[in-house]
Amino acid sequence: MADCLFCSIIEGKIPAQKVYEDDNCIAFRDIKPQAPTHILIVPRKHIPTLNDLVPDDAALVGRLFLAAKQIAASEGVAEAGYRTVFNCNAAAGQAVFHLHLHLLGGRNLGWPPG
Repeated sequence: MADCLFCSIIEGKIPAQKVYEDDNCIAFRDIKPQAPTHILIVPRKHIPTLNDLVPDDAALVGRLFLAAKQIAASEGVAEAGYRTVFNCNAAAGQAVFHLHLHLLGGRNLGWPPG
């Protein structure tokens, strides 16, 4: 999508601090981190929200979580613990309407969130 921030990052039109990349997704540091480690894992396929997923996207969503596992290990937060979060729509805090998985770690994360 021409006006999508994350699509522009995927296409290399906008720079980002990439930490991971494969055929299905890219991951980069959030520009407004909410934890010492705050990485966004973004599918290359443009999907606006969780509500827009279709059954054929199931494997892609699984690959996002597998990427999160690998990134958490490489960032050194896997053993202490980390959180993964999808926000869906504005009331839940979604600001960019391209599906993305947040990986947060590096500090104790309270519960309940928000």
